[in-house]
Amino acid sequence: MKGTRRMRHPGLMWTLAAMIAAAPGFAQQQGAGQDQSQEQPASSTFTLRVNSDLVLTNVVVRDKKTGEIVRGLTEKDFQIQENGKPQRIASFDFESVDQAAPLDEATINAKAPNGVFGAKNGTATQAELRNHRLIVLFWDITSMQPEDIERAQEAARNYINKQMQPADLVAVVSLDTSLSLDQDFTANKPLLLKAVNSYSGNEGSGFAAGATSTTNQVEDASSFTADEQEYNDINTDRELFAIEDISRSLANINEKKSLLYFSGGIQRDGIENQASLHAAINAAVRSNLSIYSVDTRGLQAISPLGDASTGSVRGTGAYSGAATQNNFDSNFNTQEVMATLSSDTGGKAFFDSNDFSPAFERIQRDTSAYYVIGFHSTDPRRDGRYRRLSIKVNRSDVKLEYRSGYYAPADFKHSTKDDRERELDEELASDLPATDVAVYMQALYFRVDAGRFFVPVSLVVPGSQIPFVKGGDRDKATLDVIGVVKDTAGHDIGDVRDTVKLAIDQAQQVRQKNIQYTTGFTLPSGKYHLKFVVRENETGRMGSFETDINVPDMKKLPLKMSSVVLASQRVQAGKKQDSPLVRDGMQLVPNLPHVFRQDQHMYLLYEIYDPSHPAAEKSDAGKGPEGNAKGNREKPGAEAATGAPVHVLTSIEFLDGSAKAFETPLVQATQINVPARDAVAFQFDLPLNDLKPGLYICQINVIDDAGGSFAFPRTAVLIRPALPAAAPGQPGQTPAVTPGTASAGAPGR
Repeated sequence: MKGTRRMRHPGLMWTLAAMIAAAPGFAQQQGAGQDQSQEQPASSTFTLRVNSDLVLTNVVVRDKKTGEIVRGLTEKDFQIQENGKPQRIASFDFESVDQAAPLDEATINAKAPNGVFGAKNGTATQAELRNHRLIVLFWDITSMQPEDIERAQEAARNYINKQMQPADLVAVVSLDTSLSLDQDFTANKPLLLKAVNSYSGNEGSGFAAGATSTTNQVEDASSFTADEQEYNDINTDRELFAIEDISRSLANINEKKSLLYFSGGIQRDGIENQASLHAAINAAVRSNLSIYSVDTRGLQAISPLGDASTGSVRGTGAYSGAATQNNFDSNFNTQEVMATLSSDTGGKAFFDSNDFSPAFERIQRDTSAYYVIGFHSTDPRRDGRYRRLSIKVNRSDVKLEYRSGYYAPADFKHSTKDDRERELDEELASDLPATDVAVYMQALYFRVDAGRFFVPVSLVVPGSQIPFVKGGDRDKATLDVIGVVKDTAGHDIGDVRDTVKLAIDQAQQVRQKNIQYTTGFTLPSGKYHLKFVVRENETGRMGSFETDINVPDMKKLPLKMSSVVLASQRVQAGKKQDSPLVRDGMQLVPNLPHVFRQDQHMYLLYEIYDPSHPAAEKSDAGKGPEGNAKGNREKPGAEAATGAPVHVLTSIEFLDGSAKAFETPLVQATQINVPARDAVAFQFDLPLNDLKPGLYICQINVIDDAGGSFAFPRTAVLIRPALPAAAPGQPGQTPAVTPGTASAGAPGR
């Protein structure tokens, strides 16, 4: 593999990494880019999509005074314009639930190859679905407490028994450890009740929200509370990926669809992928799916002391007003994503109420009757530009609800080099993210000196989304990567621009793996906005990831600690490679989704800065068996350092629920082993063959014994079964790609 570098920052590395996504939707995003059209995320109500060269849009016509649906209009009553030019209406239809033919036992098949929906009890034709409401009840078990589930179950039972109409076809889907179709679309009430009643309060496993409601502790920075931000980052994206998967599964059904999303709130701690949020919204818009979010926590009383899940406030914090404001902000943040999903897909969010019946009533009202208008655009250009729509009727006493435009398909092969460069720059500057190629990102931080930090950034792209061209005995492809870091004032602090050539042996089945890109920036402490765009150069499809990152001011922290790197691979570092991820000539490849196999090793790396020096005589800790890092871990090389003694202790433990499944012996460092950064670096090598497959909480215990400070960061880790042994004559596992070579990691699934 060879690359053309054009960047200002060191640390470039391309890897075919053995990465497996924790969320089902992570791998299933591979089909997200098949439709080249894009939608403008807006708060208007009805959906437009491009199907071949036929443009379809739904229009609701209401009386200005009463708000009632206006019926009886014909094709001649409508006028439609695209960018100010009149268009001839090619198809016209009016759908109303009043005209629905009964379907007592019908289920439907959305015909999505990797979708959650499938034909279980039969298939209804498109004609039979006409004039029906299609409603998906989506239960996010991962975010709901037992009482939340019971409250939502009662509302759903009430709807099915009392509010459900003959035109309603309902499906039931849940997200726990995986996305599950519990009941395909049906009008059979007993089947729906059986699915709804199957959820119980003890099912909330999966990536359940952690104990992060500690924002009320405004005065006690050293309180013994585990940090679960990384844990909730994974949770957020899993929920968005699930919504995107449901949307894609319903894309081939023309009727307008509604998704009632029951959730206990979505945490927005740490790094957030705005592109994942917009990808879920765009997939719903393209599929004609409106999302109605319901906060199942109902009416909440916000107390400055917090609830039973939080530690108590110390000192006078409860009386300053800051604790109350922090708790209000925390509650608002958990509802923000749900509100955005609803407003941008034409639905509505229902918060702070114990009565969920208005959500069902609103869905029935919004999908009772609408006109469907289609036209063939007179603009033949496939330039990918936004085209505005204007729809009018020959009456002045009505108001129309419809989407304001759509994005035309783009033809990448016919664009010039300058056009391609401009497209990358425009996408980098655009507020609308590219979602045709799945991109996932992780940003870490390591202190370089008192005022600067090295921020390694890793991007992952599924290999299945890269169209390789056969050439001889190797498959070839090129990728463009462009990225920028901006400060809070919007000034560019650093950028990356690369064109990378991939040449992969055909026998290695690259489509089962993920492509990982790693680079880095040197930044002072502060808040930054980071955006990357990746484009594959065969079809021109692009994907983007943007997020806000916070590089902490460690002067205010009682224990100064870097990010924790979890990796499943190590590659040979370049001769000039200077990065905290390089130890003993080997560079760690961060494992972004934190998913490992039993036949792999887990490598952990983190650094403790400015540890306190004990006043007592130099300790002999670390010289005995507990300080020897041979076998499952590595001692931090204290014998190679000189200077004043320190006393830092650390260990790694895995929690299965509330039970401890595994813990390393305590490792003690008595001297600085990275003098250039005044740091103690800890590196662990943990074989995973003794851990059973399943979901664990990995907790890193760090104690600066001389300074009396400590930290206990946590992250979710998923262990999967080992791969079966390769058959004779079949390719086995090979190392990850190193710069200047072309090889592949283990299969991604």
